[in-house]
Amino acid sequence: MPHFEDGVIPAEYSAYISRKTLLLIGLVGLSGLLLVTAVSLGAVRIPLADVLRTLLGQADNTRLALIIWNIRLPQALAAILAGMGLAVAGAAMQSILRNPLGSPFTLGVSQAGAFGAAFSVMVLGSGIMQSANAGAVTILNPWLTTACAFAFCLLAALVIVAVARLRGTTPEVMVLAGVALGSLFTAGTMLLQYFADDVQLAAMVFWTFGDTARAGWREIGIMAGVVVPAMVFFIANRWNYNAIDAGDETAHGLGVLVERVRLTGMLAACVLTATVVSFLGIIGFVGLVCPHIARRMIGDDHRFLLPASCLLGGALLLAADTAARLALAPHVLPVSVLTAFLGAPTFLFLLVRGRR
Repeated sequence: MPHFEDGVIPAEYSAYISRKTLLLIGLVGLSGLLLVTAVSLGAVRIPLADVLRTLLGQADNTRLALIIWNIRLPQALAAILAGMGLAVAGAAMQSILRNPLGSPFTLGVSQAGAFGAAFSVMVLGSGIMQSANAGAVTILNPWLTTACAFAFCLLAALVIVAVARLRGTTPEVMVLAGVALGSLFTAGTMLLQYFADDVQLAAMVFWTFGDTARAGWREIGIMAGVVVPAMVFFIANRWNYNAIDAGDETAHGLGVLVERVRLTGMLAACVLTATVVSFLGIIGFVGLVCPHIARRMIGDDHRFLLPASCLLGGALLLAADTAARLALAPHVLPVSVLTAFLGAPTFLFLLVRGRR
């Protein structure tokens, strides 16, 4: 931690802290505004005043209250939790791996989750056709599908940790292990899809679309039980990540157990990503782009970068989810499609523009 002689904090440092704090407060306000707006917008437009009254328990319209509490609020909270979890995991991994391209999906965890869901649909028969006329596909047993996806996500995390222990916890080893696992699970998914019939193939593809509308209050409770402790864990290690950014040798000199910090951080990122992927499907680019945007806004200090990445990730995914619901109304576009369309150009822009 910074140390100042005689306990006097320079005015410049106080101004530095104040600017960062105000920016974080602004992101909190933005997230709250987006939450109320997301609940308000949809096929049925609900005035903001009615939304606020309903959230405060003063609803005077039972129909609107059902829409808010049973449909829109769970979806909005799922988007916030998923965005916060993926973004903070990406920010931590970019420091742990000392690689600006680090993200939860670099580990191959999302591909492992997709394979688990495909295995459940193909082998265990959890995907069916809901309506022969509409041709809509639904998951017959979502808990079985989610459990299989989560199991393979954790399997990928354990393999990465085991390889890192055998070969040393260098960033290169972890990235290459993630790339290899991603290719392996992608090939497995393609193999299952090759032998699947039309209904099974449609169910597999449907599940891989990232969709926050799948989450109910029970799923949100489970996600919050994983996302919140993981965020606390990453923020508690903020000084360790600052030290690692200066180099492994410097971090060792400061008393940081680099290998332990790297392993525990990677495992926490894997569990966090596995939870989001297993409930909502694959949502790309949030964990990669948001930390870079937050770094441009607030700097490299992880005391502020990690909270800013959390807030920005939640706000960005919530805004994308709201736009996806409205873009092709009454049809609902999966949010993963929109994040991919927006994330790839945004990341390319950041790469081309460079740091000022």
